[in-house]
Amino acid sequence: MLTLYAFSIENWKRPRAEVATLMLLLKRYIRLELATLLKNNIRFRVIGRPEELSPDVQDELEIGIHKTAGNTGMLFNIALNYGGRAEIVDAVRRAMRAGVDPDALDEQRFSEFLYTAGQPDPDLLIRTSGEMRVSNFLLWQIAYSEIWVTDTLWPDFRRRDLLEAVIAYQKRDRRYGGIKPSPVALGAK
Repeated sequence: MLTLYAFSIENWKRPRAEVATLMLLLKRYIRLELATLLKNNIRFRVIGRPEELSPDVQDELEIGIHKTAGNTGMLFNIALNYGGRAEIVDAVRRAMRAGVDPDALDEQRFSEFLYTAGQPDPDLLIRTSGEMRVSNFLLWQIAYSEIWVTDTLWPDFRRRDLLEAVIAYQKRDRRYGGIKPSPVALGAK
């Protein structure tokens, strides 16, 4: 599973011409890469608030989602008009509309109302451009994700960068919030 953060809710504050160019590039990318997705058995999904995008962008997204719906390989999520805080607010609203009893709402039940419902949480978050922040991305889901930061800018990110991130990830000792016991605590001398 791969989730790419393509356009945040906050990106609407950018200059109008820049937003229009980004939407044009998005539509072009979907058209150009659809054959690759199909050839590689990749299913395409959108997380965020795509209903707020222009109809022509929504149409392109729907074509990609529909044509790849039967694919059984990797899942490729693209986060569009997305914000982690907005996702949590939307999940709360969906839970309330579903009539979930507040006392019955635990972390597992809550995750069923997120955009990524039914998907595992990410094991690895790759942060490009050297930024030391998560930028409102998958705030609920990355609670125990390993984070790898690279100075490489996203447009320049290549296979070798991904390989470097995966190798660094493989060397980590994942404890999911727990404290690794020391030999003394285990009674070893």
